[in-house]
Amino acid sequence: MRHKVCFFNQSPVHYRKEIFMLMDQELDIDFYFGDSRPGGIASMDVGLLSHFRGYYHNINLGRFYWQSRAVGLLWSNYTDLFTTGTHNCLSAWLIILLAPLFGKRVYLWSHGAYGNERGLKRWLTRWKMNRVTASLLYGEYARRLLLEMGVKASKLHVFYNSLAYDEQIVLRRQMQPSPLYKSHFGNSRPNLVFIGRLTKTKRLELILEAMSLLRQKGCEVNTTFIGSGEAQEMLQAKAIQAGLEQHIWFYGPCYNERLIAELLYNADLCVSPGNVGLTAIHAMTFGTPVITHNNFVRQMPEFEAIEEGITGDFFTEGSGCSLADCIRQWLLKGLDREATRQACYRVIDTKYNPHEQIKAIRNVIFKD
Repeated sequence: MRHKVCFFNQSPVHYRKEIFMLMDQELDIDFYFGDSRPGGIASMDVGLLSHFRGYYHNINLGRFYWQSRAVGLLWSNYTDLFTTGTHNCLSAWLIILLAPLFGKRVYLWSHGAYGNERGLKRWLTRWKMNRVTASLLYGEYARRLLLEMGVKASKLHVFYNSLAYDEQIVLRRQMQPSPLYKSHFGNSRPNLVFIGRLTKTKRLELILEAMSLLRQKGCEVNTTFIGSGEAQEMLQAKAIQAGLEQHIWFYGPCYNERLIAELLYNADLCVSPGNVGLTAIHAMTFGTPVITHNNFVRQMPEFEAIEEGITGDFFTEGSGCSLADCIRQWLLKGLDREATRQACYRVIDTKYNPHEQIKAIRNVIFKD
C-alpha cells in the first residue's frame, strides 16, 4: 500500500526535536506547524527538518484554535494525515470528520484519556478514537481507559514519549559521582531536585512544607530547582519564612544538557508534587528516581515510568505530610544508588526513547 504521510501540529516544540528529526530522516514524513508557541514553550529550528513544508496560522478562538489551511490537506495527495489529538483544535475535528469521504487515513499522536471524561466529553473522545484509523498513545493507562469507553482495541497503540535521548545517552555514559551539591551547600545532606517550569500547578510549595516536616524529624535535605516561572517569587518568600533559604538552590533555567546531566545524576531524588510529565523521563534518563502524587486522573502519562519502590514513589496528592513521609521512607531504605540508576535506565532504554517511538510509528502507519 502506498503511503504519503504528513504530520501537522500546533507548534514545533523543542523537546520533540529528536523524534521529529528521526521521523524526517527515516520515514520521509512531511511537516507542517502552527506559527504560535503554546505556553511560551521554545520551538526547535525547523530548518533541521528536510521535509518541513511550511507554517499554518493558528487562529485563537478562546479555549479553542483553528489552524488555517490545514483542512486543505484533505484535497492534497497525502494518503495519511498524522496529528496530535488535542480536543481544542477545531480544524483537526473537521479533518477527522471528513477524512473518510476523501479516502484519507488519519492517525493521532494523543494523550487519549485521563479518566475524568464524563458526558459529552466522554462521548466525543470515544467517537474520535473510533473514527480515526489509529491512535498512538503515551501510555497503557490511557489505553485501558479508552477500552473501557468502548474504543476498539485495534485502534489503540502505545508508543510512550521521549526527549533528546541520543544526546543524553552520550552524556550519561560520561557521568561520575561528583561533589557538586556538597560544594554548593557546604553539607553532605541528601539532595532533592525538580526540573521544569516553576508554575503554581506544579505545587512546588509542598516541597518546602515537606522539608520543614523532615527537619522536625531530624532528616534534613537540600533542594535544587532547575527552571524559572511564575511561582519562583512565592517559593523564595516561603523559603525565607521557613528558614530554609540556605538549603534551597534556585538554579534558574538551563538548556545545557551537560550541566543538567550533572545536576540530575548527582541528586538523590527528583520530586514533582504536581503532575510529573516529562520531568520523570528527564530525571530517570540520568538515573534519578522520581516522587510524584498518586491521583492518576490528574497526572500526565509519564507517571507510568515510576515503579513504586524501584524507580520512585507516590504520595497522597496535596499532602506535604505524605510527601515528607514518602521522601523519608525512600531515603531510609538505603537502596543501592547504582542499582536504582540501572533500574531507571532500563525503563528509559526499553520504552521512553525516540527509537522505540519510530518502531511504533512504522508498525502502525507503514504496516503494509
